Amino acid sequence: MQELRVAFVPGVTPDKWARVWRERNPRIRLRLLPVEEERQRAVLDDGTADMALARLPVDLESPAPLHCVRLYDEVPVVVASRDHFVAAADPDSPIPLADLADEQLVLPHPSGWTPATEQLPFPGMTVKDAIEVAAAGTGIVIVPMSLARLHRRKDVVHRPVEMEPTTVALVWLREADGPVHQDFVGVVRGRRASSSR
Repeated sequence: MQELRVAFVPGVTPDKWARVWRERNPRIRLRLLPVEEERQRAVLDDGTADMALARLPVDLESPAPLHCVRLYDEVPVVVASRDHFVAAADPDSPIPLADLADEQLVLPHPSGWTPATEQLPFPGMTVKDAIEVAAAGTGIVIVPMSLARLHRRKDVVHRPVEMEPTTVALVWLREADGPVHQDFVGVVRGRRASSSR
């Protein structure tokens, strides 16, 4: 049986697309492979996966060119302990970054943004660990809302923050492109089985 291996980073939920794929392509097995964000490009390069639901930025040119289909943007949120001032903020109004200038950022943000105050040297950690540290009141974490929901805890809150959103995209090697890849693109883009590309 032919197989399509699709890696996905934490916070991305491919279940809906997997269901549609299985209905349309019963002879091609879809194998979903959870992968940490640091490995989202590597699993394509080493052949572990055929495609990846990745969080941008991803190097689209090196070591080999990738196709990239942007799927959706994720709202950035600040995660803090329940007794932090952000808990009182309106959940529908993004918090300005200036309001977080005196905070300790537990996990470096991919954009490079850092609060103005001198930062403590936190050790490297996962998003889950960083949210646990934030729950203790030691600092804050800024992550896509999907990750805040994935690592939800009763002792933290998350609120939108004024920052550029992150983007989830489907990526795959250009040299490996074929009809199966294009069929999966059709599924994630919501094309009907009968529609042409």
